[in-house]
Amino acid sequence: MTSFHTIKWLDPGLVSMIDQRKLPHKVIYNEYQDPAAVAGAIKDMVIRGAPAIGAAAAYGLALVPWHDKIGRLEDVYKKLEHAAGILRKSRPTAVNLFWAIDRMMALVEEINYSSVAELKERLLKEALQIAEEDVVTNKAIGRNAMPLIPDGAVIFHHCNTGSLAAVDYGTALGIIRLAHEEGKNVFAFVDETRPRLQGGRLTAWELLQYGVPFKVVADSTSGHYMRTQRVDLCVVGTDRVAANGDVANKIGTYNLAVVAHENKVPFYVAVPKTTIDMNTPSGDQIEIEERPAEEVTHVGNWQITPDGTPVGNPAFDVTPAKYVTAFITEDGVVYPPYEENLAKLFRELE
Repeated sequence: MTSFHTIKWLDPGLVSMIDQRKLPHKVIYNEYQDPAAVAGAIKDMVIRGAPAIGAAAAYGLALVPWHDKIGRLEDVYKKLEHAAGILRKSRPTAVNLFWAIDRMMALVEEINYSSVAELKERLLKEALQIAEEDVVTNKAIGRNAMPLIPDGAVIFHHCNTGSLAAVDYGTALGIIRLAHEEGKNVFAFVDETRPRLQGGRLTAWELLQYGVPFKVVADSTSGHYMRTQRVDLCVVGTDRVAANGDVANKIGTYNLAVVAHENKVPFYVAVPKTTIDMNTPSGDQIEIEERPAEEVTHVGNWQITPDGTPVGNPAFDVTPAKYVTAFITEDGVVYPPYEENLAKLFRELE
């Protein structure tokens, strides 16, 4: 396991999260005992990354019966519905958020509980299971990726997709980490990932913990490095994959994919099946979160734009499926045609 934890349940009824806004300068853990506070942590990006957000939502709902002091099931059911509504509004793009909430609420709706104590035990068990499954899933994604990673590979990575974006290990960065642990002598180019600098702040911090060789570069340099130096592949994570293979991921992913395509560099997306949304036909139907202007107008507390500057700040963009070489999932690698093969992936599981 990683030496730090991104999110963890603590007795008696606390959710502990590393505050990713403080990294890399401070390692601080915040503790929450209220689902509204967990929703606030998701919205404010104390915690981020699709798998981690899903686990946070599950734990947030588990807090409701844990802290009930009245003991009436009807009251707890109402509080859970209210909490689920608040959590659903915290961030709109990451499908894992809604998947985890739906999975937890299904237990509320489909089982007749005899007491709040029984409900409390069952919801916590499910939330812990969601967290444990994430670690198993991420390691399986990494193992399935190993045949695609040559010895001495030079890899471009965007945003942060490691343990900080998950319960542990991560998706795309987990692949890089596993390749390093297997002695493949990989090297990573790390996009700084403006405007919130998840690459420069978080991915760089993680890779230093693991001892993986890397270099942080500006987002706009990927074309330069792919044209003038050897780059073997790009690997990124995703917050939602549509049924046709379109990918919603951190803003700047589309740019990286286009540049990779132009330079004939394979572009892989590491994705757990829970992030593949077969109910969304294409990327055109994915809601793109617009974040506060201050993330662009300021670096930290320092304002870099004139007062009154108009700002656009989409948190994500959509990369069309035609730019994706393959999806690396816990159940194998999926190649085009995606509408057919992503659907087949789920049919085989059934």
